[in-house]
This record gives sequence, C-alpha cells and structure tokens, in this order.
Amino acid sequence: MGIELRYRGRTVTGADVAFICKLIATQPTASRRKLSKLLCEAWSWRQSNGELRDMVCRGLMLQLHRGGHIELPEVRRKPPNNVVARRRPALMPIDQLPLCGALSELRPLDFQQVRATDDEPLLDSLIEQHHYLGYVRPVGEHLKYLVRAQGRAIGCLAWSSAPLVTWGHGIGTSAGRRGPVARTSATLHTTRAS
Repeated sequence: MGIELRYRGRTVTGADVAFICKLIATQPTASRRKLSKLLCEAWSWRQSNGELRDMVCRGLMLQLHRGGHIELPEVRRKPPNNVVARRRPALMPIDQLPLCGALSELRPLDFQQVRATDDEPLLDSLIEQHHYLGYVRPVGEHLKYLVRAQGRAIGCLAWSSAPLVTWGHGIGTSAGRRGPVARTSATLHTTRAS
C-alpha cells in the first residue's frame, strides 16, 4: 500500500494501515473503543500525561474507515450529544421570600465551592431558572460557588476555562513574544429580592 496520511501530528503509512487491519481481524468482537485502546498500546501512543490517546486514535480510525482503508465494526452505542440535545437541569425550588434590609444585616455571606458536591445541581438549576441564557454545561476546567446568607442560597458564581485559545498578542505577552491568549467567562447571579 502506498498510503501516507497525516493525522493530529502522526504520519500513518501503508504498513500502519495493514497493522490496523490485522488488529481488527484478530479482535473480531472488540468495540471501536477497545480497538483504539489496543492500537494505542501497540503504538505506545500516549498523551504527555501518560494516558492513552484513544480518543484521537478513534478519530484516526474513523477517518481511515470513511476513506475505505479499513473496515471498523458497527457502532454499538451512541451516547447523547449534549450540544445537540441539551438536557436542562432539574428545577429545584428554593425559598424566594425577599430578604429585606442592608447587606450588612445579611452577613456573614458564605461562598461555598459546590463543584462535584451535592449542591452543584442547585447552582445549575438557579442558572437555568434565572440567567437569561439558561444553563449551559461549562467547557474545560470550571469552578462553581453558591452564595448563602442566613442559611439561604442568595446567589451563585461560575467560571470556566477558555474554550478557545488563540495565538497572538494579548494579556501578558510582549510585542516580541507571541503566546496563547486565554479567554475566560464568568457568570454572577443573584436571586430576586423583589
């Protein structure tokens, strides 16, 4: 085979394609996911953190399949695509009676990090109910905080890492040094005080 493809920084030759075909033939009951892990192990194809590059490998194998170079097994399951069919958070009722008075009378304010806790669905629900855009699952690393006063949730904050990194001049770069320009987003929400 005189194939030479380039995919995500890796050159794939005809010998590599033949190896993949042989791997598929020797593992007839393996899923696409299992095949990608086996191929990563065989090629020692790992991320810088040591984890297998199996998602990238699945993309490579799919491209080879679509190009007619290999025959992948049928898709066994299709997980939901949260971008296309966004699942809205369950609405969680909270005490919405107005808190009247000066902010100093509400003290102390308790800022509680709720990422990966039992209170995270409450924050998601508040953003869904009260933010004009509704709740959208954050991309990448993110932080979520509930603000409480007198034991009641009165607000929430959420930050997520930049979904895109562009190269060029930006914060922290000098005219002679080009580097990644990070974009961040934040949401501040307070429940209505009427």
